[in-house]
Amino acid sequence: MSAEAENEATAPPQPKRTVAYISWVALALMTTSSVASLRPSPTMAVYGLASIFLYVVPAIVFLLPTALVSAELASGWSGGVYNWVSEGLSKPMGFLAVWCQFAMTIFYYPSLLGFVASTLAYVINPDLASSGVWTAIVIMVCYWAGVWVSSRGTSGVAGLASGGLIIGTLVPGALLVILGIAFLGQGHESAAPMTASHLLPAWAGLSSLVLIVNNFLSYSGMEMNAVHVSSLRKPGREFPRAMFMAMGLVLLIFILPALAISWIVPADQLSLTAGVMQAFDAVFAAFDSQWLTPILGVMLVAASLGGMLTWLAGPSRGLLLISRQEGYLPPFLQRLNKHGVQQNILVTQGLVTTVIALAYAFIPDVSSVYWIFSVITTQVYLIMYLLMFVAAVRLRRNQPDHPRGYKAPMLTALCGVGFAASLAALLIGFVPSSQFGGGSVGVYLAIVAGGALGLGLLVPYLFYRLRKPSWKEAS
Repeated sequence: MSAEAENEATAPPQPKRTVAYISWVALALMTTSSVASLRPSPTMAVYGLASIFLYVVPAIVFLLPTALVSAELASGWSGGVYNWVSEGLSKPMGFLAVWCQFAMTIFYYPSLLGFVASTLAYVINPDLASSGVWTAIVIMVCYWAGVWVSSRGTSGVAGLASGGLIIGTLVPGALLVILGIAFLGQGHESAAPMTASHLLPAWAGLSSLVLIVNNFLSYSGMEMNAVHVSSLRKPGREFPRAMFMAMGLVLLIFILPALAISWIVPADQLSLTAGVMQAFDAVFAAFDSQWLTPILGVMLVAASLGGMLTWLAGPSRGLLLISRQEGYLPPFLQRLNKHGVQQNILVTQGLVTTVIALAYAFIPDVSSVYWIFSVITTQVYLIMYLLMFVAAVRLRRNQPDHPRGYKAPMLTALCGVGFAASLAALLIGFVPSSQFGGGSVGVYLAIVAGGALGLGLLVPYLFYRLRKPSWKEAS
């Protein structure tokens, strides 16, 4: 027996690595917490009963394919969407994908904080909810405060977001539905018709479909939850169960509050940013309890700000790591502060966010600005999903033997449905919504095309073409 073999024979047995498994129910709840929100409810409440259709269709053609496809990718390739697209397509396309994942936040923050401004107005003075100047000030103050918190490397930001789910989403959502039912039970007539003939949205050409685009953004982010597929004992059986359960819970959280708002606030009076607070204020007035309105407003603001802090650190960190590895960004944007935070990226993004926020001050209709920013956010994010679906098909075809903890059923069909739905949503976003027919179509197209195509395609192209070897060495 050799000395090496003797040592192996006499060495104490090494303990097996234990895997911290989670149940499929826990994964379903985790997914629900990261996707569900009350923020898009007013957008769909203008459609009343048809909001059910407008939520269910994107869930089937986008949410489900995204969840199952990203689960296969996450169980076979670490590193997130950059590695998936780089392996399946090319490194430049991988950079484009991770750039879009980051760039969507540039317009996401103004739309999210526009909701915060309108909600906060009901705590101070409801008349401020329609003030563009107030909205712009709140966006800038909240964003730069978030940059200050994030740049100091403060821990526990994720805890703020998870606590915000309960405080600012589940409790207010359940309360809104219960009060809405009580409101109808007292004999008040629903502001929106609740008959079978209103199950489908009224058809007024392509413009009547535009609001469905916002729901693609509502369901986005599933690729981030897919990393947990390896924590299931039987991924092939349990992951689909978790996703179907999550989809059901998300639909309930989206649909029921939207219906409750449509019962209470007439569509022609509904603000897309302040609709949730309008509903609470009206129903509390009906029960002589308007003193509760500011309390609910604080709860909703807390949830939104917690979510913003989480998003502020995540996508920009991913872009930084890839850029330092491959030299995609100039050295200035690759630098870290003393806390190891990508402060220069956050500050540069903040300057752009400040300019965007000023649009609220100069465009009279706050709801229109909110909608435009939501469309741009969705379209930039959809570019990343288009790349992900194509990469998944190529990886299944070119690397069929690569180990995967989970294999999505009918992957090519799922990717085909997801790609077609994403492309349709991206194109439909260029059509002005029927809810905003009074504005200039040319101005709308210029803003949306400039924002989505310029930020989503032109800027990363310029970074890639202008890159220098020294950018990689500087990292």
